[in-house]
Amino acid sequence: MRKIFNIIILLLVCAFAHSQHTITGTFSGIANQQIKLVGFSGFDTYAIDSVKTNEKGVFNLSYSKKDYGIGYLSAQDNKPFFIVLSGETIKLKGETFVMPETIGIIEGKENQLFEQYASEHPRREQALSAWDYLEKIYKKDTLFAVQEVPKQAIVKEKQRIKAEDSLFLASLAPETYVSWYLPVRKLVSSVSTIAQYRTEEIPAAIASFRNMDYTDNRLYKSGLLRDVIESHFWLIENSGRSLDSVYIEMNKSIDILVENLLSDEQKLNEISEYLFKLLEKRSLFKASEYLALKLLNEKSCTINNDFAAQLESYRAMKKGNIAPDFEFNKEVFAPGYEAVKIPKKLSDLESNYTVVIFGSSWCPQCPQELSQIAGFYKKWKKYDVEVVFVSLDENEKIFKSFAGVFPFISLCDYGKWESPVVKEYHVFATPTIYLLNSKREILLRPNSVSQLDSWVDWYLVQGNK
Repeated sequence: MRKIFNIIILLLVCAFAHSQHTITGTFSGIANQQIKLVGFSGFDTYAIDSVKTNEKGVFNLSYSKKDYGIGYLSAQDNKPFFIVLSGETIKLKGETFVMPETIGIIEGKENQLFEQYASEHPRREQALSAWDYLEKIYKKDTLFAVQEVPKQAIVKEKQRIKAEDSLFLASLAPETYVSWYLPVRKLVSSVSTIAQYRTEEIPAAIASFRNMDYTDNRLYKSGLLRDVIESHFWLIENSGRSLDSVYIEMNKSIDILVENLLSDEQKLNEISEYLFKLLEKRSLFKASEYLALKLLNEKSCTINNDFAAQLESYRAMKKGNIAPDFEFNKEVFAPGYEAVKIPKKLSDLESNYTVVIFGSSWCPQCPQELSQIAGFYKKWKKYDVEVVFVSLDENEKIFKSFAGVFPFISLCDYGKWESPVVKEYHVFATPTIYLLNSKREILLRPNSVSQLDSWVDWYLVQGNK
């Protein structure tokens, strides 16, 4: 019986050893340092292995099948050196990760191909940019436009460079990770050049992003997920279209993306939440609203509770809706109203416009944003804009100390996230700002005080000149 047990243990050890793949390195400049091997999982990274080099800078690390994708090595300086974790044994030799030009890949075919393309492709792109520049001169400058031979030579050389690059990618074995990764990396890295200098390629590049499978685990493990999403929507935004056309194209991409992700709810939640925040950050509110409503109306998927609550605020508090009225309960500071009747609720205000801002003393951004509002308040009041600060503070002393210096109305019921007004306005983060007209119609959901002040300058200051 003991013999059978030992055989089972041996088989398990052998199976485990077989599932592990090794990375061996000799780096003379990082002797006796801790080396980390890090992998990618969606938008996050995770530690795969870690070891200390010996006095000669030698180390051995391992990874398993679940780590297949792109990873990176880093030492104490945290400078990453990217490698392909495709199931092959990898041997490296160099000085430090900070000096990639000193690093040689002794063993690991996919990594050798990865290194070759990483070296050659940027040089080809530089040459193409130079030829694009010369081509424009030979087409538009009358001094050179008559020279047909060099014009034809430029076109021919550009075709040769592109063909050489395409031939390298086509020669990669389809079962390898690099055969998928390198074209995606090429697409992402070329976006800014396409938008500036090769605008004729914009439709094809956008189509490539739309045709991508966002449920593909190779993308999830590539470290490119963030870049792919940002580059996709950046290219649409900077494609030379009118703003209305930009939103139409973004909505098309959102439709395709969501449809693709419906089969994987985890990735749907993770990717759509990232995209939503990205669109909000870039003030592309029509696109973020479209995404929010599409997800909320999609019956064949489940949205995470916290994210769903965030999206719900777009349905309930979108531009054009009437914001809820609320009473000024508990603690209220109302500078400038001492000589007249202090308003009892939001609808008592007689201003043409009202800024309602939700924040707190403990919110990292709020003190700065509220200080900015205090600085603009005198100007805004001239154009009949009132401000109401709704605090999520829980401590009376802290609220009075924090809000007592502001020149606008401040109130707090010490309910924090459970405050009725916070719930009615679907506030899920601070600061949250709404601009209302005299009928409490939502005119704007600014993502910053500077955006709000720009609105005042454009619609009120300039409009009164």
